Formats: sequence, C-alpha cells, structure tokens
Amino acid sequence: MVQFPQSLLKWGAPDFKRAITDEIQALSTRELPLQQGLRNGSVALGDDIQAMILNVQESDTSIRVKAGIFYKSIIAGCSCADDPTPTDVVNEHCEVMIAIDKGSGAATITLLPE
Repeated sequence: MVQFPQSLLKWGAPDFKRAITDEIQALSTRELPLQQGLRNGSVALGDDIQAMILNVQESDTSIRVKAGIFYKSIIAGCSCADDPTPTDVVNEHCEVMIAIDKGSGAATITLLPE
C-alpha cells in the first residue's frame, strides 16, 4: 500500500499542497494507475510525472485529494532492427482520487473516469 507520511504531517499547514505534490510525483508507474489512464500511447513512462492538486476534502477518518497527473507515454512499434519508425513520445493526462487514512498515512489511489 502507498504511504503519504509527509502529507499527513503537513495536513492543515500552508505547505500541505507542496508536500502531497512531491509525494505523488515520487510515485512509480506501478503505484499510480497511469497505464490504465492512457489515451494516446500504449506504454506509460514514469520519468517525468507532474501532479496538480485540484481539490482537497477532509472527513473524520481520511483526507481525499483529487489530482491531475501529467505524464508521457510511448507508442510502441515492432522494434525491428530495420524499422525506420522512431518511437513516439506523447503527452498524457489523467485524474485520480487519493484517499489518505488520517491514522496511518496509508492511501488508496483510484483512477477517475473522464
């Protein structure tokens, strides 16, 4: 399970959005549903993930963060030795809901429909 310890510590402070953004951007393609959110490419890349916080809500037990994720993907070809087609890198975007447990910092990340 994904953990957001710094975000939990910064909850209620002015730099909460910076903390959650940093922790989201440090996640891998295995921890974020980027492959499932593809619109243009066929393989999600994890080397340049950018997050934008869209909304934050609090309940008694959790902090819910809606975030836009900007990343890149490739359109994979056959990768044959004589294939003249270069690998195309394309921009991608998806939105996720992150529910952070206020007691443990454990989080679930859900891809939101567009």
